[in-house]
Amino acid sequence: MSNDPLLQPFQLKHLTLRNRIIVTAHEPAYPEDGMPKGRYRAYHVERAKGGVAMTMTAGSAAVSKDSPPVFNNLLVYKDEVVPWMKDLTDAVHEQGAAVMIQLTHLGRRTRWDKEFWLPVVSPSHRREAAHRAFPKKMEDWDIERIIKDYADAAERMKAGGMDGIELQAYGHLMDQFWSPLTNELDGPYGGSLDNRLRFAFDVLGEIRNRVGPDFIVGVRYTGDEMLDGGLSEDDGLEISRRLRDSGLVDFLNVVRGHIDTDAGLTDVIPIQGMANSPHLDFAGEVREATGFPTFHAAKIPDVATARHAIAAGKVDMVGMTRAHMTDPHLVRKIVEKREDDIRPCVGANYCLDRIYQGGSAYCIHNAATGRELTMPQTIAKAEVRKKVVIVGTGPAGLEAARVAGERGHDVVVFEAASEPGGQVRLTAQSPRRREMIGIIDWRMSQCEKLGVVFHFDTWAEAETVQAENPDVVVVATGGLPHTEVLAEGNELVVSAWDIISGDAKPGDKVLIFDDAGDHAGLQAAEILADAGAEVEIMSPDRSFAPEVMGMNLVPYMRSLQKQDVTFTVTFRLTAVEREGGQLIAHVGSDYGGVAKQRMVDQVIINHGTIPLDELYFDLKPHSSNHGEMSHDQLIVGEPQSVVRNPQGSFQLFRIGDAVAARNTHAAIFDALRLLKDV
Repeated sequence: MSNDPLLQPFQLKHLTLRNRIIVTAHEPAYPEDGMPKGRYRAYHVERAKGGVAMTMTAGSAAVSKDSPPVFNNLLVYKDEVVPWMKDLTDAVHEQGAAVMIQLTHLGRRTRWDKEFWLPVVSPSHRREAAHRAFPKKMEDWDIERIIKDYADAAERMKAGGMDGIELQAYGHLMDQFWSPLTNELDGPYGGSLDNRLRFAFDVLGEIRNRVGPDFIVGVRYTGDEMLDGGLSEDDGLEISRRLRDSGLVDFLNVVRGHIDTDAGLTDVIPIQGMANSPHLDFAGEVREATGFPTFHAAKIPDVATARHAIAAGKVDMVGMTRAHMTDPHLVRKIVEKREDDIRPCVGANYCLDRIYQGGSAYCIHNAATGRELTMPQTIAKAEVRKKVVIVGTGPAGLEAARVAGERGHDVVVFEAASEPGGQVRLTAQSPRRREMIGIIDWRMSQCEKLGVVFHFDTWAEAETVQAENPDVVVVATGGLPHTEVLAEGNELVVSAWDIISGDAKPGDKVLIFDDAGDHAGLQAAEILADAGAEVEIMSPDRSFAPEVMGMNLVPYMRSLQKQDVTFTVTFRLTAVEREGGQLIAHVGSDYGGVAKQRMVDQVIINHGTIPLDELYFDLKPHSSNHGEMSHDQLIVGEPQSVVRNPQGSFQLFRIGDAVAARNTHAAIFDALRLLKDV
């Protein structure tokens, strides 16, 4: 038996967990009609197959009709959820993992204009900033109804074969009762801490009446809201002890902070550029104070930190949730002593930011996550070995090389630069995004193990590629900054890339025209502001940096607001002209009727990239498919079979930004779904 602290079993009541690593409750927004159908099931089964001790489904599964999901959550107030849950639990159990589910009522953390258009309810009329709904202050019959809804949902989960349930109590209704900031009720459910906790204990009591003493029940809660007037650390420790002493719960899953704003949420669930495991010591204090089974997760992306959490007695079970989105076989690789092969979570938070914008959760650099029904987490060997030539070592090119190598092909890669990475290496120059280089480093390591041959400092011409006698050529040359967007004065501007790379010296008074809305514009602004420049970021959109999304925006805003950076929306830079040593920036609006000017000494353009595609078009006439890619075959996962030139000696494809400016995930997805069938 291994001596690794992470691989020791843990006894939770009657349930033996096979190791100390769990996937904590989260909602990747994969339900169909509010049910955990095939896609949802496949996602959790893959993590069970990878060796995790327990996977916790359904962050925020809705127990009541007046708790409508703000994104695609499970609807456990419906009886029809039971057979779907049974299918999921059976499949996870077959892989040796336990499975539980998180139940909640969102309270004010939702909107009234969803599903049934019922009023949002809370123990006060106070609005939550993030979701903007003004709640109805709860009445006695609301409380009675919702207590019953919790118990009904718990009973359904037991019928569905779940090993247990967890109640969510941070930011949601239960915590809204607990916190003096959100509870303005009188009488039995408001006022003193005893009264504010009464709702939670009434819910737990009714659940126990329904599911019996053996079914596992836990609570995930904040032990310190870190807000003036909110629940303090002392309150949190007292609540922890009361939960333990109630006899109604079997484990504590503690977090720290508040989630009513984007900034608060990001402190609870930190992203790249923020400290790892910021609340682990606090979780350790809760465990020490209670002597009770304690779980915790908050940016624990690496095995070393997780191992420390267990070895040091901070927690009993450590959550590595985003890490499992990146590599669902993380535990298996620990068992096999292959930790170097674990695909690293880089904290980009593409997963969470997407769901908060209404999309499905995807990992920025594992395109198979959430697509387990169609995309492989493990690449199968090809029946026929081919010569595959790839040009470019950005994320698209390196993923293509990795997948082709896993397929067993003879892979050669050409790169004009002296180091791999493309735009990812550029973005990782900013301290805030340094973790992004893990996307490149991991692929280079895998490619080296697979015998992929790299030629750096090599500008590949068509003749260079053809001399390799390839069967398949993949052009992943990326793009170059697109700054030719003005009616006049394009020669007077520099790109955001120029600022990030250091190729352009920061000016003193700078206008950034950010028409792409991605990280590059904000990164450039941060560099300029740090250099002492007076900076204005202008966007023609209704909001700035829409591609950065909510949680990723938080650290930028904390930095840029302190330095008095100005944000201007709904205005468009139309032209630039020189006047002496200054630049006149001409500004209009898509709404019309506006003509303004700015006097600055530097104008930065962030407008995406233009494909670097000359090599592709040089090779196109010599290829068997003339570069054509069947979208139908790509989507359904069939090998590409287009033949437009029978005399062509190789198939030709281009991927990533060599096609059009998109993002890192799109580039990696292009490569995976194409090369897995080559």
